[in-house]
Amino acid sequence: MSDSRRTYVLVDGENIDATLGVSILGRRPRSEERPRWERLLNFAREEWDQEVVGLFFLAVGTELPMSFVQALMAIGWRPVPLSGDHGEKVVDIAIQRTLRELRTREAADVMLVSNDGDFVEEVEGLLDGERRTGLVGFTEFRNSAFVHLADDGLELFDLEYDVKAFTTPLSRVRIIPIEEFDPVQFL
Repeated sequence: MSDSRRTYVLVDGENIDATLGVSILGRRPRSEERPRWERLLNFAREEWDQEVVGLFFLAVGTELPMSFVQALMAIGWRPVPLSGDHGEKVVDIAIQRTLRELRTREAADVMLVSNDGDFVEEVEGLLDGERRTGLVGFTEFRNSAFVHLADDGLELFDLEYDVKAFTTPLSRVRIIPIEEFDPVQFL
């Protein structure tokens, strides 16, 4: 592993939770259907072969979800609990500021975990040819502007298929490359 470079993994918890619950499952996810966040840290560490700093952003209002925060800390995440005025997108604001700050750090590679197009400008600014920049999310719900940034070096990863963050398969419909097609999955 590289001693000088680090991968910063920034999780937009609200976006991933909403995509999973509303768009994929159509209901609140059960415990066994939620991502295993330690797998994401391991994936980032192994994929880019360097140390990882995991920042998990969450809007908490006035009450800290202590059991969730403690669980995140126990597996190596740094929770970033945020509050703000009603209707203020505190997670988006904090992630945008963090992405802009990381742009000023030479040894900072970045994996953003979100499908949200609100970060396109900041992610594009990280594509300087000097750092690795990745986006992790659900391929079919990824903002299309990110797909276009892949031509400029943005690495795209799927939370279920690449990261393998789930213990049970999700009920997703996706385009299957023919080399991955297994008819057993459909019979």
